[in-house]
Amino acid sequence: MSDPNSELKLALDFSAATREDWRKLVDGVLKGRPFEKLVSKTYDELRIEPLYSPAAYARPLAGRMAASWQILQRIEHPDAAAANAQALQDLENGATGLSLVFGGAVGSYDHGIAASEDALARVLDGVHLDAGIVLELDLSPFAKKVAGDIGGLLQGRGLAAASAEIRFGFDPLGAMAHNGWTPLRWKDMAPLFATLIADLAGAGFKGPFAAADARPVHAAGGSEAQELAFALAVAVTYLRAMEKGGIALDTARRMIFFRLAADADQFLSIAKFRALRKLWMRVEEACELTPASAFVAAETAWRMMTRRDPHVNILRTTMAAFSAALGGANAITVLPFTAALGLPDPFARRLARNTQLLLMEEAHIAKVTDPGAGSGAIEDLTLQLCHAAWQLFQEIERAGGAAAALESSLLQDKVAAIRAERESAVAHRTDVLTGTTEFPNIAEAPVSVLDAAPISLPPPPPNRIEVKPLPCVRLAEPFERLRDASDRMLAASGSRPKIFLANLGHPSDFVARARFAKNFFESGGIEVVTNDGFAVSPLPVGERSAPQAPDEGVSRPHDRNPSSAPPPSAVDRAPATGEVKTNFAALVAAFKASGTKLACLCSADQVYAREALDAAKTLVRAGASHIYLAGRPYEQEPSLRKAGVQTFIYAGCDALATLQTAHDMLAIKA
Repeated sequence: MSDPNSELKLALDFSAATREDWRKLVDGVLKGRPFEKLVSKTYDELRIEPLYSPAAYARPLAGRMAASWQILQRIEHPDAAAANAQALQDLENGATGLSLVFGGAVGSYDHGIAASEDALARVLDGVHLDAGIVLELDLSPFAKKVAGDIGGLLQGRGLAAASAEIRFGFDPLGAMAHNGWTPLRWKDMAPLFATLIADLAGAGFKGPFAAADARPVHAAGGSEAQELAFALAVAVTYLRAMEKGGIALDTARRMIFFRLAADADQFLSIAKFRALRKLWMRVEEACELTPASAFVAAETAWRMMTRRDPHVNILRTTMAAFSAALGGANAITVLPFTAALGLPDPFARRLARNTQLLLMEEAHIAKVTDPGAGSGAIEDLTLQLCHAAWQLFQEIERAGGAAAALESSLLQDKVAAIRAERESAVAHRTDVLTGTTEFPNIAEAPVSVLDAAPISLPPPPPNRIEVKPLPCVRLAEPFERLRDASDRMLAASGSRPKIFLANLGHPSDFVARARFAKNFFESGGIEVVTNDGFAVSPLPVGERSAPQAPDEGVSRPHDRNPSSAPPPSAVDRAPATGEVKTNFAALVAAFKASGTKLACLCSADQVYAREALDAAKTLVRAGASHIYLAGRPYEQEPSLRKAGVQTFIYAGCDALATLQTAHDMLAIKA
């Protein structure tokens, strides 16, 4: 009979590793470079260490408490009958609630339900509101009467208000930030807001009634700390309004719920959801209340969605839903993978539902309370986010609160600064969008979406109070515009814009940079004409160059300083000892046959040192109007430019600007 403790005894044969042991090994790999190169930072300047020890204690946060979260499905079709059919199908196939998105709401994205009594009744026809089905309302300034319409609908069905589980989602400050206007200043709106909530509670609705929604900040490119600070400031503003309206603080806090965007950054998303609970507990303590568990709803992020290679969105939304669940979200809504292209068809909606069902029923994520508790990385990120968000929250409070911070553009300006950083990182491809800025599929097949026109909204009131709006962006949009222009050229002429790859040397020399160049140019819709090189004599096996990465600097997640890449080693940059001659006649023939005037040299540094000058001069004589080189030129730059190379592409260069210039040279209409 085997010893049941044999595995434990085997583990004892190994000496315990220490952090110092690990540092010695790391220092050996770094070879004198600073350890800080392994530390990355978020857009809030939070440090992400390469190694963490377990947290000193693991005390789970009060949140979902190992219970299933609510699986919500968006209902946003402007045709009420079609929206009703979607709602019934979703509820019959796993959804436990509906997120009713009204036209002009923060999460409407050009579509939405009409805010009329007839439309609402049609959408909810056959939906048994007293059967435990959850409704979460994503309201707009044009949907003021929805609460009364729901009350009338329940009354017409003979149902008590308390029998329905409805989160009303009134969020005038979120709408103000999103739309850039408000019908009244907050000091005049606050009493009306408090009265509305008191009336709904008096009618028997359980609530919650007000939403502190951070999605406008996230969709505008804001940071995690900015999202949290905004949500906290809005919730505190609503809390004050309700208290001033005669609602006790202990009751008022239960009338507020939170909405956060969940994106594909797993650890930051988990930490963000955990940090929100800690921050709200701090507010409750400041109000001399015993902390109670807040209700936190999640929706997968709009800004990460792409129109190109949209199936990658399935991976993004899965990771986002996973992170929200691990962070303790009480309700989750998954955007269908085709959402950026239009209203999703039944297949895309089914995938959105099943993403959550698989996480809940097969991965059993709902069986664990606060899985991040005790994790050194997650606990540290949670604490850092709490400190950063609290500091910004205090700054907003000093400015007069959330409404005043929006009126003075304090918050919008801070978000704009982070958005500019994000857009720069995407343009330089240091923040990667798979399928768009990396590994584009230039010949991808279209996906199906429903044929529905965007909803038409009434004009805003003429006497509105205007503020700087938080724009709703998707990070992939600049590259998608280039791809769209390429598609239009293909439709009009039967051919895309092209660039010829002048691959020099043996395939082992050029394959990595040729692949890099293909990803680079096709991310902007410029089709690559490639080849197997033009070598006339093979290099002896023992003397072939090692395959080389597209650039010596490797960007890491959250590392927004690509210029810090180390220089190549002396071995990498040494001239090749063997010789592979290029058949320039064959190179010229292939270039002329490509039908383009753009060319890109691709090879290893050793081959560039030997042949790049001659290759560039040959291509210029053959009619190339613009020559690129894949890689950093280093000391060869003056001679390469003199030979005809005009642009160098490498990891961390401004890809978007380079591609836009190429479009301009090729006269591609935007």
